[in-house]
Amino acid sequence: MTTTPSGVQAAAARATAAARATDLTKVYGQGETQVVALDGVSVEFQQAEYTAIMGPSGSGKSTLMHCMAGLDTVSGGSARIGDVELTSLKDKKLTQLRRDKIGFIFQAFNLLPTLNALENITLPMDIAGRKADKAWLDQVVQTVGLSDRLKHRPAQLSGGQQQRVAVARALAGKPEIIFADEPTGNLDSRAGAEVLGFLRNSVRELGQTVVMVTHDPVAASYADRVVFLADGRIVDELRDPTAEAVLDRMKRFDAKGRTS
Repeated sequence: MTTTPSGVQAAAARATAAARATDLTKVYGQGETQVVALDGVSVEFQQAEYTAIMGPSGSGKSTLMHCMAGLDTVSGGSARIGDVELTSLKDKKLTQLRRDKIGFIFQAFNLLPTLNALENITLPMDIAGRKADKAWLDQVVQTVGLSDRLKHRPAQLSGGQQQRVAVARALAGKPEIIFADEPTGNLDSRAGAEVLGFLRNSVRELGQTVVMVTHDPVAASYADRVVFLADGRIVDELRDPTAEAVLDRMKRFDAKGRTS
């Protein structure tokens, strides 16, 4: 049996997927109180690509990220990080995978106030008993512009600087993928733009893979690709987005919601 060019391309795409969901479902509650948060979602996140996930409130975007990152269980379907199936892992193995292969950036910076910036950045590796790759760490610190702030504690840093520490912490362990949940939600527009620029640079200059949940069309415009969810399903996708194009798509979903 010969392989067609399209088959080769599909195989190559599967080989470079940093994470993949197949027919993923997540259901909360039972009976009359049952809520279907994810309804058969299939999506891939490619290596060295920056993807934004958007959708109306309650669309399932944060649930999708949490299930893909192993932070929440799934009701059905498959969730993979690389070639590892998350749904089959025991708690200990799942914890190890999150620690070794996944980076997290949240809206709350989650920094320890008693540690300086450098200690916060290396904390996950310190806990795991892993030594930081100094050359990589130096490159990450330079990429996020923290070289002159490493000895400062969080209280001595601005909000934007604290979030940059959180970005560096996520990057420092060379994870296969970074999940960011509203990473600019607590920042003003200038600081938010800085952090989004650093995330984009980490993809383009460091080959990182980033998946970001956001409600902000401007934030989404920093990504290579935007995936749109509505009612727990993927309903659209946009490549090389602009803020205007993202906003236009979101308005369509809002209009459909009002008329349905």
